[in-house]
Amino acid sequence: MLIMIILAGVALFLIISAIPAITADWSTESQLNTGPTAGFPNFWAYVGPLIWGTLWSAAIALLFGAPIGIGIALFISHYAPRRLASILGYLVDLLAAVPSIVFGLWGIIVIRPFLLPLSDWLAANLGWIPLFGGPVSTTGSTILAGALVLAVMILPIITSISREIFLQTPRLHEEAALALGATRWEMIRMAVFPYAKSGIVSATLLGLGRALGETMAIALIISPAILVSVNLITEGKNSQTIAANIALNFPIATTLQRDALIGTGLMLFVISLAVNSIARVIVGGRKGKRTKSKVSPKSPGPLSRVPAGDFASATALDVVSGRSSAGIADDEGPTPEEDIEGARY
Repeated sequence: MLIMIILAGVALFLIISAIPAITADWSTESQLNTGPTAGFPNFWAYVGPLIWGTLWSAAIALLFGAPIGIGIALFISHYAPRRLASILGYLVDLLAAVPSIVFGLWGIIVIRPFLLPLSDWLAANLGWIPLFGGPVSTTGSTILAGALVLAVMILPIITSISREIFLQTPRLHEEAALALGATRWEMIRMAVFPYAKSGIVSATLLGLGRALGETMAIALIISPAILVSVNLITEGKNSQTIAANIALNFPIATTLQRDALIGTGLMLFVISLAVNSIARVIVGGRKGKRTKSKVSPKSPGPLSRVPAGDFASATALDVVSGRSSAGIADDEGPTPEEDIEGARY
């Protein structure tokens, strides 16, 4: 209850503070015609490119970070020896404690110089694609560099949640698939992925929420502009993000300009709240389905918890456990009558 009150208070503060800038006439208001808000006819023309830059950088980070994070989680949970898995899990958790400013400095010193030759190659060979059109940045201050750093920053969230979900896969499902001759990868496809599907989605969305609100790393790495652009390697054509724009301009902003920046913060608040709410709903729905499968009186037993559509896992379960699809009576052993019949022969 206290958390809901605090959340409502933050939302109310953002709305009240943003109203003057949202309702103001930007074409005649002198405070809005200078500084970071200059050149925009209204609030929505100002916040639109910022929303795009926030979503674009987060999407690129997710494109790199999600597959790597899920792969690391899969390696830790199903491939690595126990001692190595423990060490890797500790390192992943430790990565989450690294401050954003350290990631930003790492991006400046390591990532930006590393991407310079790659950017030249992309522009020379794939320059006809809008993503890689020139001229190439000579400093590496591009949205691609920022997105790669963001991808590393969201790895701990995606990896940790995915790892825990993978470890919760019923052992019987995995052993059933392996007993039928499936390779380890085939077992993962048949038993682990169907069970962990909603958990993977929720982990990815929570990682997206982290990427949307990241500030210092983006502010340090990219050379931004308030425009809508998909270019990844050109300096000066990097769409600014909401959080970085607030951090860079709030100290020098006038009263109405601060209201405008708070208004952009309200948009970021709504986007982040929506993303995290979707993730929570997915996790809650998954828990509800698992609880229902455990307590339902009509449930025939462990077979009821086989993921929908996973016919291969269900069949393997039947074969290995000796159960029929009608119930679990086969586990009860032979009846006395069957013992007598067997003795006769």
